[in-house]
Amino acid sequence: MITKKNLKLLKKQHYAIVGKHSAVQICRWTKKSLTNQGFCYKQKFYGIKSHRCCQISPCAVWCQNKCVHCWRAIEATQGSCMPKEVDKPKVVLKECLIAQRKMLTGFKGNKKINIKKFKETQEPTQFAISLIGEPTLYPELGKLIEILKNQGKTTFLVSNGLQPTMLKKMTKNKQLPTQLYISLNTPNKWLYQKWHNSNEKQAWKKLNQSLELMKKLKSKTRTVIRMTLVKDLNMQPEFVDEYARLIKKANPLFIEVKGYMSVGFARKRLGYKTMPNWREVQDYAKLIAKATGLKVLSKHEFSRVVLLGKSKARMKIKKSEI
Repeated sequence: MITKKNLKLLKKQHYAIVGKHSAVQICRWTKKSLTNQGFCYKQKFYGIKSHRCCQISPCAVWCQNKCVHCWRAIEATQGSCMPKEVDKPKVVLKECLIAQRKMLTGFKGNKKINIKKFKETQEPTQFAISLIGEPTLYPELGKLIEILKNQGKTTFLVSNGLQPTMLKKMTKNKQLPTQLYISLNTPNKWLYQKWHNSNEKQAWKKLNQSLELMKKLKSKTRTVIRMTLVKDLNMQPEFVDEYARLIKKANPLFIEVKGYMSVGFARKRLGYKTMPNWREVQDYAKLIAKATGLKVLSKHEFSRVVLLGKSKARMKIKKSEI
């Protein structure tokens, strides 16, 4: 399913290819946490454990978009429609866990390793379903999340919002993740196409449908809008009111306002000069907060991300939300 050329490229980038179409990769924050050198902003904001997170994708090389800010090899995208025959969710999860453990094996020899944490990594409690590709294109995504939920695992699903029918199906089947992210990087239809280079028909309309659906899901799952800011492209002050209208349409629990990082393949498209500094990210987050009536709840300077919301009351994930 994945071409030989792409397999070679993904392996070179330290992805472990699982089955016919999935991938797993050890997050840098998992590595840092194992040596007590810090943890990701998701641990600070929501309480998940970085060293017990498994970062996976059931749809490694398929996506409707080719976003300019993506640090992944979007040139390797094999279209926006997965093959008809796909691996079953149990197979995907089993093989991802085996691959995760195998990739972590070498860390045991590190003298700085926290052995207690290392042992805990063998049984992840959090699954980040984002990594690479668009996960909602995997037809059995809902079942995959259901299996993890039944095991008491938290699941964070990051989507481009172009599959509102999948979100509706998951809602109907009670298969929503612990936390649902929808990426919102542009304030209007014109800039959307320039940024995302989407081959999805009526992409802007479908994104808006997903935002409208998100508003109805707040009582069923934790909802988050993620905004990635790129200097001189999508963070001009005149865009704030347009963003605010879209955000109010979705009415999420939280908004993550994050600065673009010039890493990976994104360096070839945008370079370093378009990276907003920490002060610029905070200033724009404050403008968004003011326009939406939200507050700055938390910050993570290393990742250049600001968390907005109404209250800290629901920041930390409770067992009842899994």
